[in-house]
Amino acid sequence: MSAMTAHVAEIWRHPIKSLGAERVPSVDLVAGATIPYDRAWALAHEKTRFDFDAPEWTPCSAFLRCSIAPQFAAISARASDDGKLTLSHPKLGEITIDPDDAADQARLIAWVTPICPEGPGPLRLAKVSGRGMTDTDFPSVSIKSLASLRALSQRMGTTLNPRRFRGNLWLDGLVPWEEFDWVGSEITVGGARLKVIERVERCNATKANPETGVRDADTLGALETHYGHKDFGIYAQVIAGATVSEGDPVSAA
Repeated sequence: MSAMTAHVAEIWRHPIKSLGAERVPSVDLVAGATIPYDRAWALAHEKTRFDFDAPEWTPCSAFLRCSIAPQFAAISARASDDGKLTLSHPKLGEITIDPDDAADQARLIAWVTPICPEGPGPLRLAKVSGRGMTDTDFPSVSIKSLASLRALSQRMGTTLNPRRFRGNLWLDGLVPWEEFDWVGSEITVGGARLKVIERVERCNATKANPETGVRDADTLGALETHYGHKDFGIYAQVIAGATVSEGDPVSAA
């Protein structure tokens, strides 16, 4: 751990996979679970392999996502206490839905279709009880470092918005790329303990500007050129839960 005081700088959740991000001041981490309301739903396409009759975790290729639909990156989300979601996009305006209601799902599909890619269109929302539809086959929490983001931004000569990388917990006070050294180790975040499982290999989703939905930065090329890989961030699994808030200290074992 660096001499600086590492802490949680930002907390984000993404209620529908790739369709919007929401910053929250705190979150309840539960052992063996994803963050509540994070990737709780995913938008399956017409050729999906997701089994709606026997729902279980399915790889991201079963869903529409930012890597093939860059305009999705510009969606913002807000979850309310009554379970409803409000999504907004600069070209589409705002919509509020109950994601578990069939009629509202149809409204969502009509709303999002204009920014969907060519190919199999949106079908319906998928959900797996008890876990979010993360990119990992285990219930993960995505952790990113603002110091690493600043280092990459400097290399690229532009200021990268953290939302490009769709992380859950953004930490500050680290040495750039220090988080990679945590793989296989445990870290303490506030009162919670997490085991770091692996680095996150990035995809084309990170090229899209979250304000405009336009691909305007070759993040993958920059990572490969300057660092010899396409990794940014780490995946961790919660092994001891607690409420984690922005400002909470972070330490490595």
